Amino acid sequence: MQEQTRTVGRNQKRLPHNGKASGARSKPDLAQQYGGRHSGRWVSRLPESWIPYVQLARLSPPAGLALIYFPHLFGALLAAVVRDSPPGHVLRTCAVLLPWSLFFSNAAHAWNDLVDAPLDAAVARTRQRPIPRGAVSARAAFTFAVSQALLGIAVLYVGFAGREGQGTALYVLPNAFATVYYPYAKRHTHFAQFVLGFCLAWGVVIGWSPAFVSMLRISPPAIYLTLACVLWTAIYDTIYAHQDLVDDKRLGLRSLAVMLGDRGTKPALSFLLCGMVTMLVACATSSGVMGWWPYLIIAPGGCVLSLGCMIAYVNLKDSSSCWWWFGHGFWTAGFSMAGALATEYIVHRLFV
Repeated sequence: MQEQTRTVGRNQKRLPHNGKASGARSKPDLAQQYGGRHSGRWVSRLPESWIPYVQLARLSPPAGLALIYFPHLFGALLAAVVRDSPPGHVLRTCAVLLPWSLFFSNAAHAWNDLVDAPLDAAVARTRQRPIPRGAVSARAAFTFAVSQALLGIAVLYVGFAGREGQGTALYVLPNAFATVYYPYAKRHTHFAQFVLGFCLAWGVVIGWSPAFVSMLRISPPAIYLTLACVLWTAIYDTIYAHQDLVDDKRLGLRSLAVMLGDRGTKPALSFLLCGMVTMLVACATSSGVMGWWPYLIIAPGGCVLSLGCMIAYVNLKDSSSCWWWFGHGFWTAGFSMAGALATEYIVHRLFV
């Protein structure tokens, strides 16, 4: 089934480039795919009563946080380039957005698991998550989700003082409503990946807003980058969704993977990738300050290489292949966009 964050650790088994894996996934593999029993590394050193909440929040591996923080980081770096913000302001913005992303991630994952608990209990990969297995009660999960959301809002108010904090918190509202709805989207529409894409990509707007909060408007570069992130999410989440395709169909859930099937997914994702690259280019051209180097070489180029290889080589009928290619496609594309924007900012500060 689908979930708010579908992501991978960096220590998974490496697959050959043809995307094929031998044999079915073992139970330890399922546990490492946010199946609810992941407790290695630092998690096992925590008090036993804390571990179910770490699992509920998808804190290990931490890529669940990266899914949310990356778009915020993109927005902050884009605003820094467009406005030529001083380094101190950029660092402060990125620093404040990190704990906000952490608390928002915790709240979103807890809410997602709370709504999806009956479905998770019916799926092999997710039936050992904290709520279905009884390690966290529904009331405790709801309390945890609300507390984390409130802590996140507090971080924005304290981290961005005065009007800056109030304006940034105001921009959170559309994302909050979309995140509350997201777990239900898979019950209503095949386009749940685009709902998730909005939830995650809106981080671009939140990251952009501290630099422009006095204007209370979103400029074209931020809009184009947000749309690029929506398409990015739809691409990698559809690949991930093919892991649970059989269970999704059995439970009557909807997704792009269910709608497109094995035959239609790759052509559709190739089309989305073209749209994503177009949006990344439009982001640069509409900004009036970004040129071919470094942004337009690194960002679109890195995304075409990583996501293009993922679409071309993934074996959609092999869940292990989907898992491996999903993770590598996500990380490489994310670092490409972040690296391009950071390099663009540094070049502008030093040479322009």
